[in-house]
Amino acid sequence: MDGDSQRSLWNKISHIFGGKSEDNLEQVIMEAREEGDVEAEESNMLLSVLELGETQVQEIMTPRTDIACLTNEATIQEAAQCIQTNGHSRIPVYKETKDNIIGIIYAKDLLTYLVDPNLDPAADHVDKIMRQPYFIPETKSSAELLQEFRVRKNHIAIVVDEYGGTSGLITIEDLLEVIVGDIEDEFDAPREEDVQKINDEEYILHGRTFLEDLTEIGINIESEEVDTIGGYLSLQAGHVPAVNETFAIADWEFTVIEADTKQIHKISAKKINHSVLADE
Repeated sequence: MDGDSQRSLWNKISHIFGGKSEDNLEQVIMEAREEGDVEAEESNMLLSVLELGETQVQEIMTPRTDIACLTNEATIQEAAQCIQTNGHSRIPVYKETKDNIIGIIYAKDLLTYLVDPNLDPAADHVDKIMRQPYFIPETKSSAELLQEFRVRKNHIAIVVDEYGGTSGLITIEDLLEVIVGDIEDEFDAPREEDVQKINDEEYILHGRTFLEDLTEIGINIESEEVDTIGGYLSLQAGHVPAVNETFAIADWEFTVIEADTKQIHKISAKKINHSVLADE
């Protein structure tokens, strides 16, 4: 979107929202779309902005298990390698465990070590250049956080649970993607789909797949304790299941096909054919 288009959109927003209460903003946006005051794409973005206000950061953050982190004992050279490997420009630093995040490494802060021959990136540790982390509760409104990012000129926050432990990480990119969709750059690796269809009765699921998303393929599982299929199978087993462990749940047979000691990565889901079982 160029500068003129941005000004045009914001002029439309001011006109549409002027004097309107928050209670009927969604209706106002839809009416403006029907009357041609805003384009379909613009109205979708405005509706996404409203959705952002109702979304807690825990719903869109990167969970703790997927965060690329560095120990405070890592050297600056190791930090540079971590940034190169993961493609992130900001890496959290922890002391002893990920529950104790003590800093953030910025890729641009490493440049001094690359150009100054008097500095040794293999000798100095990351605590010499790390910045103070910004902590937020996992129940914070995503819209509030976006505003805080703007005011603080900060682009990353560490999400903590009610006990002060690290729950996840969220960036300004995560928030903007709620509004405009996925933002990919040249460093992003292609992400596998959470649900891969083999046929109508067989799927490959990523362990992070949300239970509510499985209803779209006819798998109906509800839980008040966990959100993902990987978490659900771990809950049923009482441990993180190993490869080839199988579960019969809700007319489906789930088999773990990829996992480590901490979490399930991939699962085979096959519809149970009860007529075949009866014949046998």
